[in-house]
Amino acid sequence: MKTRRILPMALALAALSTSSVSAGPQYVGVDDCGRCHKKELVGNQLAAWKKGKHSQAIETLKSEEAVRIAKEKGLSVPPHEADECLRCHATAHGLEAAQIFKKPLDVSDGVQCESCHGPGSHYRKKTAHAKSHEKALAAGMWEPGKDEKICTECHNSESPTFESFDFEERKKEIEHPIPEENKGRVLELEKAERDARKG
Repeated sequence: MKTRRILPMALALAALSTSSVSAGPQYVGVDDCGRCHKKELVGNQLAAWKKGKHSQAIETLKSEEAVRIAKEKGLSVPPHEADECLRCHATAHGLEAAQIFKKPLDVSDGVQCESCHGPGSHYRKKTAHAKSHEKALAAGMWEPGKDEKICTECHNSESPTFESFDFEERKKEIEHPIPEENKGRVLELEKAERDARKG
């Protein structure tokens, strides 16, 4: 069996002692991200994710094809319960509890925001990222559109269904940008919306 690949941030966290691991960035879950990223003002990234294949990653493991492949590979449990499959089909699978922010992530969320953007506890607050992309990066957010290695941690020849992976083409399939005219102005625009509601 091949050794498990570890994402860059997970590798950094693994180097920390157990007692200090909670000081590093932690995974917060898609519900936390979705509180703000379901608004049209920021581009409704939550809806884009829900429509995409990443949100269905666990359902994929329940398919007849996945069950067949799991049997051929000699897995002792169904693919949607197998560590070998969940390491790529579920965000933060197998990490210590100290690496999760408040509560266990829901495995049914599959490949959610933080699989691509990194653990969000340090950049989750609006003040950490709504004003500028640079602030979000400085707070630990990963930039998957510029780092193919984030994607190829899972989209690689270790996957039994892998055929090829064209980074530039595939990232277009899951684009979910903040509208250009709103970048860096989200807090200001939200305040204007609140003021307008007050009348």
